[in-house]
Amino acid sequence: MTQHLTLSTRTTAAGPVMELAGELDHHTAPRVRDALAGLALRPGQQLVVDLKGITFCDSSGLTVLIAARNHALAADATIALAAVPERLSRILGITGLDDVFPSHPTAQDAEHAWRTASD
Repeated sequence: MTQHLTLSTRTTAAGPVMELAGELDHHTAPRVRDALAGLALRPGQQLVVDLKGITFCDSSGLTVLIAARNHALAADATIALAAVPERLSRILGITGLDDVFPSHPTAQDAEHAWRTASD
């Protein structure tokens, strides 16, 4: 069975941006977790997880987002979510995770917020 998740990373002045599209579930979460392990984060940077292309997210997906937060905090960095789809935003609200993850309309907005906070 083919699992549909595309994952790409890029680096900005604020730090790495991980773009996810497709289904974030128990089949694809390990791939994201492996990619996180390979991300170099420096103290003070921000990891942005861009979710604009996510079509489905189960509890394994939420767990990998928490793992991303833990990865950032361990590096003395911060994390922000960008372009959270409405359905996922609702789940984050129900679970209280919306209080744990700063969220921005776009990855560029997240970077701008980081720059503003860093000044």
